[in-house]
Amino acid sequence: MNDRNYRNEEERPGARVPRRGLLYMEKRFWLLIAAVICISALLSWMVYMLLMPGDVAAGSSKNPEHLVVQSPDAAGNGNASGNSALTGDGSVSGNQNGGGNAGAAGSAQMGPREHLDSSKCPTDWNLRLVNPWNSMSENPDIELTQLSNGHSVDQRCYPDLQEMMDDCRAEGLSPTICSSYRTWETQQSLFDANVNKLVAQGYSKEDAQAETAKAIAVPGTSEHQLGLALDIVDVNNQNLNETQEDTPVQKWLMKNSWKYGFILRYPNDKSDITGIIYEPWHYRYVGKDIAKEIYDADICLEEYLERLCAKG
Repeated sequence: MNDRNYRNEEERPGARVPRRGLLYMEKRFWLLIAAVICISALLSWMVYMLLMPGDVAAGSSKNPEHLVVQSPDAAGNGNASGNSALTGDGSVSGNQNGGGNAGAAGSAQMGPREHLDSSKCPTDWNLRLVNPWNSMSENPDIELTQLSNGHSVDQRCYPDLQEMMDDCRAEGLSPTICSSYRTWETQQSLFDANVNKLVAQGYSKEDAQAETAKAIAVPGTSEHQLGLALDIVDVNNQNLNETQEDTPVQKWLMKNSWKYGFILRYPNDKSDITGIIYEPWHYRYVGKDIAKEIYDADICLEEYLERLCAKG
């Protein structure tokens, strides 16, 4: 019999590991699993934020606009607090019901067509046409109202936006603005980042630019640069894809946004006219009277301006 002295029972060969040792090992195991899950979630979030095209707040500008910093939030709370979400409930009905644009400011140019020359149209601030064929040369000279979540809009459309938010939220819905005004520099940064990502994947720079233009507007061709466009999603579904059209928020907006001067800017069946692929979350302010005309006639802004220009 081996009479070697052991300091404790655990050192003896073949001795059972006490329960406290097992508990310690199990604790370390579960801590490791929890750490892996947290790291995976963080990486997923980082990738999502990198790839999601519509959530960029306004950046600085070489030609800074006058920024009117106010307490209101466009979240529909009617006061200085709350989140900047806008939408409501209801069903998809009417004419302006299924439209949108591509990605962060989508600009997928579609089939051949003689496109409207905006230089021949009225120059009213609320009717300014910006699309793949009618671009801006610099940041517009506008005054902005800053919302509580960092987003900004042209101050002239803010009152109607706030009213729409109030009514939407009164319906118990949870909309949120994921993109609003963008400077030229912000739009350029978005575009360049996607080009660089594609180049890293093996695209030539020319092909990367062409591919990027299908989902992100070339700087100067994004309505977001006007301060009149908003990307609005349901807080319960923040995916920028066609599933948005089935959310309660979008159903309400598609049915009611015109009452507040906003139109669903890029209808699903108008892509050959707008140059923008379907995106059921992009809304543009044109004013209440014009929004009603566009909604009732089941047309897009380009078609409205064509009719207006034709009248002389």
